[in-house]
Amino acid sequence: MNVYFEDRRLLPIREKVEAGERLSYEDGLALYRTNDLLALGYLANIPRERMHGDVTYFNVNRHINPTDVCVASCRLCAFGKQRRDPNSYTMTLEQVWETAGKGWTEQITEFHIVGGLHPELNLDWFCQMLRGLKERYPMIHLKAFTMVEIGYFARREKMSIHDVLVQLRDAGMDSLPGGGAEVFSERVRRIICDHKLTGDEWLATARTAHELGLNSNCTMLYGHIENEEDRVDHLVKLRGLQDETNGFVTFIPLAFHPQNTALSHIPSTTGFDDLKNIAVARLMLDNIPHIKAYWVMMTPRIAQTALRFGANDIDGTVVEEKIYHEAGSTVSQSLRRGELLRLIKLAGRTPVERDTRYRPVQRTETAFTVLV
Repeated sequence: MNVYFEDRRLLPIREKVEAGERLSYEDGLALYRTNDLLALGYLANIPRERMHGDVTYFNVNRHINPTDVCVASCRLCAFGKQRRDPNSYTMTLEQVWETAGKGWTEQITEFHIVGGLHPELNLDWFCQMLRGLKERYPMIHLKAFTMVEIGYFARREKMSIHDVLVQLRDAGMDSLPGGGAEVFSERVRRIICDHKLTGDEWLATARTAHELGLNSNCTMLYGHIENEEDRVDHLVKLRGLQDETNGFVTFIPLAFHPQNTALSHIPSTTGFDDLKNIAVARLMLDNIPHIKAYWVMMTPRIAQTALRFGANDIDGTVVEEKIYHEAGSTVSQSLRRGELLRLIKLAGRTPVERDTRYRPVQRTETAFTVLV
């Protein structure tokens, strides 16, 4: 296809992409430094369609945030609160289980569970939570706890990461989300999240989870104080771990929302930034099968456009999202299944409902079947 590239520096990268060759760190920098967004979209669409054709995945899921109490006090966060804050909340186990069953009449396939680092909730409490969810909703996949939460459980209980993950897995945890990675740069983490795991510790925790048979997603938070070198380094490190374990399922670029945080002076990202990060991720992460355009973070309209910039997943129904809405997000907290179908079809893509493992789901009005 004869496509004009306004930025001629991208032509050698085009040759690599069309040949299916891995891009280098220097290539990643060139991709981030170009303003030729249409060329980026064209390039990212090549591996996207090579891997998935026109298929775009979505799922019917529900987010559950058991508590917003957190000891970390990260400058990037508007969600976490101190235990004595009158606006903080902590669900009881019964409230978690009740929340899981509220709302939609459509049957969901996944609970996405993350929360704050609560100083008083021990590992046994979370294991009870998982067991209670499995007893009540045995068919639903439990995608629970960021690497940061796992690391906190280990420190609090004076246990190894391995043993914490084994206990949670045996209690019902099926996989892990990818949050808390932020950016791996030590310089950046000292400023925005110095109480969290280091970048190396995050990667080591993910490695251990993968070795135990627990797949996970992975993320990168962009649009704060990081630079282009930090972003490329982050992607290359994720790619390197994936070469080792093949445990990452999906990569989700997450735009920083500054409102109500200690970094509120930083301007919000633009649609241009969001689409560029989707495209660069698809081009650099050649061994991670799925790139998600998280509509809650980038708005449904930009997420729809991202399906032509490398993304092949638009996330799910969500139902209630707290973390980004505490940081000023004004998009809806949920989308119905029919709205997701419409967004995908209007982008010229073929919607496929999936479960967490990306197995197609065949749905009737009263039930769903996973097609193995």
